[in-house]
Amino acid sequence: MFIPWRLALVALILLVPSARADIVKPALIEISVFAEGHYRIDVRASIEALLTGINAQYRDTREAPTAAEYDRLRELEAPQLLAAFEPFREQMLETVALHFDERHSIGRITDVTIPEPGYTKVPRISLIVIEGEVPSGAKALTFYYPAAFGDSAVRVRQVDEAQQQWHWSAWQWIRDDSVSKPFSLTEVVSPPTFVETVVDYIGAGFDHIIPKGLDHILFVLGLFLFSTRMRPLLWQVTMFTIAHSITLALAMTGVIELPARIVEPLIALSIAYVGVENVWHRSLHKSRLVLVFAFGLLHGLGFASVLSEFGMPGEAFATALIAFNVGVEFGQLCVIGGAFALVGLWFGRKPYYRARVVIPGSLMIAVIGLYWTWERLSL
Repeated sequence: MFIPWRLALVALILLVPSARADIVKPALIEISVFAEGHYRIDVRASIEALLTGINAQYRDTREAPTAAEYDRLRELEAPQLLAAFEPFREQMLETVALHFDERHSIGRITDVTIPEPGYTKVPRISLIVIEGEVPSGAKALTFYYPAAFGDSAVRVRQVDEAQQQWHWSAWQWIRDDSVSKPFSLTEVVSPPTFVETVVDYIGAGFDHIIPKGLDHILFVLGLFLFSTRMRPLLWQVTMFTIAHSITLALAMTGVIELPARIVEPLIALSIAYVGVENVWHRSLHKSRLVLVFAFGLLHGLGFASVLSEFGMPGEAFATALIAFNVGVEFGQLCVIGGAFALVGLWFGRKPYYRARVVIPGSLMIAVIGLYWTWERLSL
């Protein structure tokens, strides 16, 4: 008789990240090969995660046994963290591997740029620069970034500064302990095909919802709990989709920009509001649709921060943007479909559904949203 309430409780508890937890993000690696005979590797990653061995096997940093040390490093000012990184330099150079054809290149770390601690809900991403020489006659390169350091996305840029020409390759996403596929250096890098772009960016959008977008998942679950009937749910999801599509496009084209310290607390507050309104209202009102639309605008800015890190192909900007948005929608539909299969299908028409599923579940969503709001503001 109490199964629906317990199911909702367990599902929501599993979604709550612990205090001060950071998402474990992949490293973004850009390799520039210059016609003059040298290369530069820009590794954008969390130095705190590298030093504490926190990689993709953890959903967030609190799951790792070194979480306390990560939190300590996370609070250090940039010069202090740089000093902590110094002993790690040689280990990093010995572990990552850049090969031109079959020849291993031994580079050197020439620069490490570390931001100030800032907004601690968002992982601090530092820039590590590795430089070296390109062997004469090299036709291709491969790059290895160990899984022990985390997942990675790699792309290569061929640069001819004299002719003012450069060409980016497509991204390669590496989620296991493998070497990248060879990047050609002997011809103009062909841009990815339409199908390759669509597949890559749909996957990126989907990943941002499942499993990485816990706050977006909770918001969508709040929409689901308001009504398992299709029409009210469809209206809400439509408003949310239109709104986040607008701000995602505007943010990616540089029309609007808001810092994470403003966007993230407001997203958390939108989650809390949806939970509270689920308790007080039984039917769909125009005011609810307006608010869902407004909240969608905020969530779109959150999506944009992820897409900015992933990078956008200049020659297929619109295709990538639409594909990412489609991936987000697939993720949201999977959340709704899963919730319906687990709860709505079995208990949605029971007389006790609102009292024992909707109200307890919505109150938990509201509490989690308020806690995240407080946490993101205080940190």
